[in-house]
Amino acid sequence: MTTLVEEIRSALAAAADAGRAPAMQAYMKSAMPFRGIPRPVLRRTLRPLLTGLRIESARELEETVRELYLPAAYREERYAALELLAGRAGRPFRGPDRVPLLRELITVGAWWDLVDEVAGHYLADLHRADPDRLRPVLLEWSGDPDLWLRRSSIIAQLGSRDATDTEVLTVVIDRNAADREFFIRKAIGWALREYARTDPDWVRRFVAEREETLSPLSKREARKHL
Repeated sequence: MTTLVEEIRSALAAAADAGRAPAMQAYMKSAMPFRGIPRPVLRRTLRPLLTGLRIESARELEETVRELYLPAAYREERYAALELLAGRAGRPFRGPDRVPLLRELITVGAWWDLVDEVAGHYLADLHRADPDRLRPVLLEWSGDPDLWLRRSSIIAQLGSRDATDTEVLTVVIDRNAADREFFIRKAIGWALREYARTDPDWVRRFVAEREETLSPLSKREARKHL
């Protein structure tokens, strides 16, 4: 797997576009530099390396993801780690046992592009597959001092539609409704806006009952499609 990590880094270096990199870094307000590789190009670059890849154990998957993600010198290396985690080679090892890894990726990534991918896709998939085991995780994270874990708890049911656990959604939002942090307020509005596509009446009542506690941003986002 160390060889794979080296090959991925070499492939990303070869695909780099120095002309794009500064604008991408500026847009993302990232302290970490970019290679200047758009996501579609990044996926095409990784395809020959990941197609047919076999990973023998959950430990091997986690070690490889961490080796790419934690010491990354360029942001695309972290994107590549998430592509590996999401890909066919990693699918046999999806399950609640991956929660500590996801927590680490969220707290280390600590910015919306990485956090939203981990929470809105991987964590959300785990919750839909095993809601009973993930429920306490979301409730615990909703009160964590780390704002990115709290954001993750709020957006972890995006796309769940009828499978949304509204009791959990209520708790994680109510615990964070008074937070003045933009990324929390935006997450609350986003979660409610998405669930409004499934149950608009529930969202109407929810927001109306919290007219004085939800931020204007959260209410505006929640009501966007009502």
